[in-house]
Amino acid sequence: QVQLAESGGGLVQAGGSLRLSCVASGRTSNRYTMGWFRQAPGKEREFVAVINWSGSITNYAASVKGRFTISRDNAKNTVYLQMNSLKSGDTAVYYCAAGSTLSTLPMYDYWGQGTQVTVSS
Repeated sequence: QVQLAESGGGLVQAGGSLRLSCVASGRTSNRYTMGWFRQAPGKEREFVAVINWSGSITNYAASVKGRFTISRDNAKNTVYLQMNSLKSGDTAVYYCAAGSTLSTLPMYDYWGQGTQVTVSS
């Protein structure tokens, strides 16, 4: 089993930046695909960004492309989501996910508890 713990969320003004971190523990593997998803109240969980085990492949949702950057540090068992130029539509609970398949769908094996990101207008 793998445990994921997100951190770095908070309240930020529109146009600002946040960096989310997700630390994996337990029976971790550096070869996991790592992804970020988010869920706003009343909405389904949606894909944000994904990175393969080596960091050589990344994909982003169209809504965040050019503003968000996903990265990972396997030595620290950590994946990051750098969020720039935040806007109110980015307000959501952000979830870290780990799995064996590179996917934009929420079919990952492990999930964190989420960290709240609130962007004020």
